[in-house]
Formats: sequence, structure tokens, C-alpha cells
Amino acid sequence: MIQLRKAERKQAKLRIGLSAPSGAGKTYSALLLASGIASSWDKIALIDTESGSGELYAHLGDYNVIQLEAPFSPERYIEAIQACEEAGMEVIIIDSTSHEWEGKGGCLEINESIAQSKFRGNTWSAWSETTPRHQRFIQAIVGSKCHIITATRNKIDTVMTEDKKVKKVGTKEIQREGFEYELTVNFNIDRDTHKVIASKDRTEIFENVDPFIITKETGKKLIDWALTGTKVVEKPKEITKEDVVAFLTGLGIERKDMATYILEKTKLDAKTAEPKKVLSALKKAK
Repeated sequence: MIQLRKAERKQAKLRIGLSAPSGAGKTYSALLLASGIASSWDKIALIDTESGSGELYAHLGDYNVIQLEAPFSPERYIEAIQACEEAGMEVIIIDSTSHEWEGKGGCLEINESIAQSKFRGNTWSAWSETTPRHQRFIQAIVGSKCHIITATRNKIDTVMTEDKKVKKVGTKEIQREGFEYELTVNFNIDRDTHKVIASKDRTEIFENVDPFIITKETGKKLIDWALTGTKVVEKPKEITKEDVVAFLTGLGIERKDMATYILEKTKLDAKTAEPKKVLSALKKAK
């Protein structure tokens, strides 16, 4: 039933973007931001796609690193995000998201491969399969229980004028168009000065603010904003019988009917049959 209610500001998880060309300081800025958001350095995880460059700043604090190698498919990024969540991280830095789009094994390469193998070279049709995979990557960021900072490369954007001359018209992020819309704040970093401006800001903290250099205090301002409002109480996921059967099947029980039998043998309620309880009951069951 559709209901009308008063608007209410709720606490939120931050989705922060840093956009800049190579060498502008995205990784360093991201770590400073994260240090102001997290309760401690060991609650920060950096998903590094830049061949180990994320560890160049280990002197800043004891943050965690996942070295993500090619192929840079959406599924590999999602797996890395989930690993950070399961480890109890508070802030996840993805450095960078550009590889998911145009890196080796990223969406552009995936789409070309699908087009050649299934759509007779028609890349437009192939996006019907590639786009949902990319959207799951976006949803993993948007729906994460952690604060997320994304670093994205950008490049000079050009257009061809009527007199056939190439004209610079600003910068363009190396990601799918519209990526910025999912973020709470998006900072553009200047290559020479390392100062930032907010190209998007839902917090209104950085409106009409002169270009500045990101510090730990910037992160503190953002987390203070995020924690203002009503606390969101997450509803526990309801576990179904199918979930438990899938779990048992994952233990090596290939036949689903046998997995169902074990569930019945342990006399567990499917709604409360968490993996640990299943294992415990299996040990007790004859």
C-alpha cells in the first residue's frame, strides 16, 4: 500500500568520489579522507588495482590492502568489496574504478568479447548482457554497509568544431557516464595544485567553498554529516529453506534432495538455520 509520510533525515553511509588524472594525488587524498571517517586505521581497506601503488603510503597508518589483479571484471570488484565487509571494515577505498570499465577484463573488453561470440559483432546488442553486470557493481557500492571512497581517473575531453579543429571542453571520467550520480560527494582534484572542488555535493558542506586540499578534517566533516539524523535499523535478512539447502550444497552435498533431507534430519527452522547452527546440529544428528 502506498503511504504518504513526513520527510525524515536518516543517518547515511558515505559514497565519496575522487576524480583526477594520474599523479594528482587520488590515493593519498582518499587515505586522508578515510582516516577522518574511520574509528582507526585498521578499519580502512584499500582495493588496489594500481599495481601496488596503494601501499606507498603505509607510513600513514596500519590500513589493509587487497591487491586486485586483472581481469578487472565487475564480479571481481564485488568479491573484493564483500571481503572487506566480512572483515568488519568501516571504510573501503576503491582505487581505481576505471579499471572496471576500460581495464583488462573490464566492461568494455567484456562487451566486445560477448558481441563477437554471441551477437555477430554487434556491440550494441551485447550491452544487454554487460550492463546488468556493471549495474551489480554499482549496487555493491551503493548498497554497501561500509563507507566507500572511489578513485576514478579522468582525461581531457575534446570535441570537433565546425571548422574541423579539436577543442578541449573539460575533463571526462574513465567510467560509464552517470557514475557520479550515485555519489554523496564527488571531488575533482587539480593535477598541479592538488586542490579540489566539489562537482557534486549532497551534503552542502562544500558549496561556495574555494578550492582546498583534502585533509583528515575533511573526512571528519563528512562523517559528522553522515551521522546526523535518525539511526537506520537494519532488518535482519530472513533465511529461507532454499538458502540453507544452498549452504549445505556448498559443503559438497551435490544433490539438493539430500541437502533437504539433512535440513529435516536436524529439525531446524529454516528461518533461523544459520550456517553455524546447521553445522552444530549436523554434529549432534545421528
